[in-house]
Amino acid sequence: MEIDVFALGTFAAEDGDTFPGLVRDGRVHDLRDEFGRASTTATMLADWGSTLTRLHELARSLTGGVPAASLRPLPPIQPVGQLFCAGANYRKHLAEIAFSMARNDPGERRSQAELRATASELVERRRLSGTPFVFAMPPSTVSGARDDIVLWGPGYQHDWELELALAIGRPARNVSAAEAMDYVAGYTMSNDVSTRDVLVRPHLPMTDFLVSKGRPGFFPTGPYLVPREFVEDYRALRLTLTVNDEVMQDEYVRDIIYGVEELVAYLSTITELRPGDVVLTGSPGGNAGHHGDRWLRPGDVVEGRITGLGVMRNRCVADPNLPGQHKYAKEHR
Repeated sequence: MEIDVFALGTFAAEDGDTFPGLVRDGRVHDLRDEFGRASTTATMLADWGSTLTRLHELARSLTGGVPAASLRPLPPIQPVGQLFCAGANYRKHLAEIAFSMARNDPGERRSQAELRATASELVERRRLSGTPFVFAMPPSTVSGARDDIVLWGPGYQHDWELELALAIGRPARNVSAAEAMDYVAGYTMSNDVSTRDVLVRPHLPMTDFLVSKGRPGFFPTGPYLVPREFVEDYRALRLTLTVNDEVMQDEYVRDIIYGVEELVAYLSTITELRPGDVVLTGSPGGNAGHHGDRWLRPGDVVEGRITGLGVMRNRCVADPNLPGQHKYAKEHR
């Protein structure tokens, strides 16, 4: 039987009306008549098995719809559940982080070649004997695939991190890696915007992810949620991020250290995953530090692509409280 490939999303029309929609062949079909006027993508994920069956039926029969380009894509899951982020989960990215930290240490005397070799050894040790590193962010950080990114202060070293993200479709607690994929509803993408110069607080040797990453809109996500069955091998997906059309990140998911299976299994041992939760799987190499500390600036246009998952395009705008931001940055460098 022929299967029509489709995606799920949340959209806003010009009059501000928002609705869940089925996306097929570049057109969006309002799903409220099929799932109820109060339905959302979150309520659909709460009964994902039945929802997916119905979406298959609709994809074969729906006609009409409106062009996707005429709508504003909101975060595909509305409302977003818990938001989890895997850190340092790509080999090249982790090696870049380790090399950069060592290089910036005033007491470091080793050559760059020695530092890179040490960084590579760290990546291999983590792959063989470590566990995933995951942190949580508030859902208020999530924004749409075409929304502006406000470069909020404090801090000014704003960076990018394009990531493959997944949505949970069934409650998961203490599941194994072998069965973890059964709990994944589908895939989308997200850009984990991070302010590097406030990542560590002065006189307090702790990582402050809330200040660095937890600003409103710092996680542009979407435009669509693509059901898992349409992604034959997530490791074969290619992630590409550009800033003003200049390629900054270009890598395949196969460079990942802990895959989707391991991340879902690990998280399920720590907390209960629920339908509508989103898990970012980590970012490949190619951050601002790798490009000569080329931080994001107002006016920049950031475009993210992952094979088969659509395109994100976000414009960077200044923090309206910019003078206060500069004051903080000067005092905390």
